[in-house]
Amino acid sequence: MDRTSTPEPSPLSSSASPAPLRTIAVIGLGTMGTGIAEVLTLAGRDVVGIDISDAAALRAGAALEAATARAVERGRITEAERRAALARFRTARELEAAADADLVIEVVPEHYELKHEVFTALDAVVRPTAILATGTNALSVTRLAADSARPERVLGLHFFNPAPAMKLVEVVSSVLTAPGAVAAVTALARELGKEPVAVGDRPGFVADGLLFGYLNQAAAMYESRYATREDIDAAMRLGCGLPMGPLALLDLIGIDTARTVLEAMYAASHDRLHAPAPVLGQLAAAGLTGRKAGRGFYTYEAAGSAVVVPDTHTPAPAAREAGVREVRSVGVAGSGTMASGIAEVFAKAGYAVVLAARSQEKAEAAKARIAKSLARAVDKGRLSAGQAAEALAAVTPAGSLDAFAEVGLAVEAVAEDLEVKRQLFATLDKVCRPGAVLATTTSSLPVVACARATSRPQDVVGMHFFNPAPAMKLVEVVRTVLTADDAHATVRAVCAKVRKHPVDCGDRAGFIVNALLFPYLNNAIKMVEEHYASLDEIDAAMKLGGGYPMGPFELLDVVGLDVSLAIEKVLHREFRDPGLAPAPLLEHLVAAGCLGRKTGRGFREYAKA
Repeated sequence: MDRTSTPEPSPLSSSASPAPLRTIAVIGLGTMGTGIAEVLTLAGRDVVGIDISDAAALRAGAALEAATARAVERGRITEAERRAALARFRTARELEAAADADLVIEVVPEHYELKHEVFTALDAVVRPTAILATGTNALSVTRLAADSARPERVLGLHFFNPAPAMKLVEVVSSVLTAPGAVAAVTALARELGKEPVAVGDRPGFVADGLLFGYLNQAAAMYESRYATREDIDAAMRLGCGLPMGPLALLDLIGIDTARTVLEAMYAASHDRLHAPAPVLGQLAAAGLTGRKAGRGFYTYEAAGSAVVVPDTHTPAPAAREAGVREVRSVGVAGSGTMASGIAEVFAKAGYAVVLAARSQEKAEAAKARIAKSLARAVDKGRLSAGQAAEALAAVTPAGSLDAFAEVGLAVEAVAEDLEVKRQLFATLDKVCRPGAVLATTTSSLPVVACARATSRPQDVVGMHFFNPAPAMKLVEVVRTVLTADDAHATVRAVCAKVRKHPVDCGDRAGFIVNALLFPYLNNAIKMVEEHYASLDEIDAAMKLGGGYPMGPFELLDVVGLDVSLAIEKVLHREFRDPGLAPAPLLEHLVAAGCLGRKTGRGFREYAKA
C-alpha cells in the first residue's frame, strides 16, 4: 500500500465521542513498559508487548503473572479474572505485531534516533486510525510527530513509575496533534483509574519539569560537599514529607536517564538550574547509574536491588558523640507558635524549660498554648494525662531573659529579623553562664551574624526546627566557621534526646531544605506565568506523579507568600543565579496583600474563619 498518497480524513479530527481503544501495543518491555502492560491488561485490554529481547519478554510475562497472583491474594480480582487477564497478554519481537492495534505506546530508551526509528517503522505497519504515543519525558513530541507520515495521530502519554501504583498520566499534545487523539487517550487514562493532565510539548512536561530541577540542585549540593547524601535525603523526607530523598530517587530513576532529561531541559530553557550537575555525568560515564547498576549515589546489595549497603562514604555516627557539654535545662526565647512548640518538645523529653517572652503575660499565654497542645495529644492517645501534666510542670514562664542565667542551652525563636536576633544574642551573651550553648532557629538569616553579636561565637550554632515543632522530626544543625566542635556535638546529642533527627549543614542561605524547596516552588509559579499549566494541574501533577503530600501552590498558601518571597530573595541574593530570581507573579500577589491562607487569599481564595 502506498503510504505517501493523500490520506482520507482522519476520524481523530472529529468532535464525536472517541472510539474505545481495545487493542494496545506496548513497545519496550523494561520496567515502565511492563508496568503499563499490567495496567492495561488488568483493565480488560488486549495487549501485545513488543521487545527485541526474548529475555525482556520473559521477564514481562513473569512480572504480570506475579502481579496478578498478588492481586488474587489481596482479593482485588478472582482467579478466573486473573486467567482472563493473562490470556489477553502476548509478546512479540517484530513491530508487525502492532498491525491491528488501536493505540501503540512506545517506551524504548530515551534516545531520539531510536524512537524515530520506531515511529518511522510504525508508519508502514499500523492502521491509518491508530494512535501513536511516546512515553518520553524529555524528548520533543513535536519533532517525532513532524517526522511521522501522520503527525496528527502522534502524542505523548507519560506514565509514572511504578505505573500500576502512580495515578498521574500526562497527555502531551504537539501543535500537530488532532483533538480526537487527545480525547481518546484521555478517556482511556480515566478508564484505567488514572488522573490525566493535558500539557503542551516541552522537556519534562509538568511533573518532571519541576522535579528534575530539584533533583539536579540536590546533586550539586552533594557534589559541593555542603552536606552528606544521607543528610540531604533525610532533610527532604522529614522536612517536606517526601516519600524519598532526592539522591535515592536519582538512583531509582537512573542517573543516566536523569542526565538525559536535564540536558533536554537545559537546551530548551538555558536555565542554569537545569544544567546537569557534573557529578551526574561522572557517575553515568563510570557506569554507576543507580540501582540498576548496583551503585550510584549509594551502593546496593546487588544490581537491581533496593537494599542499601554501607560503603566508604557511609558516616560513622559514634565519632560525633565526643566532647558533649552537659545540658540539664533549656531556655526558649519567644512567645509565638514556634517558641511554644519547641518548649513543648524539650519539656516532654524531660528537660527543665524556661520560656521567656517580652512580658510575663506573653510568657504565660505561650505556656497556655503548650497546655492546649498537650491536651490534644492526650485526647489522641499520644500521651498519658500524667505525662502531659509532668511536661507542663517542667515549663517555667518568665518575662525576662535574666531567667536564662543557669540554662545549658538557650534557643531563640523570635521574629525573623536580623537586628532583633543580634540584640537578643547580645543579651544572651551577658546573661547565660559560660559554656552554655546559644542556638538560633533562623531559617534564612546568617547564623554567624548572630554569633558575632556575642563575645563567644564558638558557642553559637543554628538549630532550625520545622513547624509544627512537636510533630516534625527534622532539625537542621547549622555550624558556622566559628562554632566549636563540642557545641555542635552538644546540639546533636540534645536532638537525639528529644527524638529529633539532626542533619548537619553549613551556614549559607536556605540550609538544606529551603535551598532545595523554594527554587522548586518558584519554578512552579513561573510555569503558571507562562500559561503552560494551571494551578490545579500543577498541584495534581506533583501529588500524583511525585508523591508530594501537597502541591506547590497549596504549600505556598500555607507557608505564606510573604515568607516565601523573603526566602527566595535571600537565596537569590546569596547565590546570584538568575534562575533564583523571585517570580514576578509572587511579588505582585505579596504587594497586593494576598499572602495565602492567613489573609484569605493567595494563589487561591479561602473562606474566612
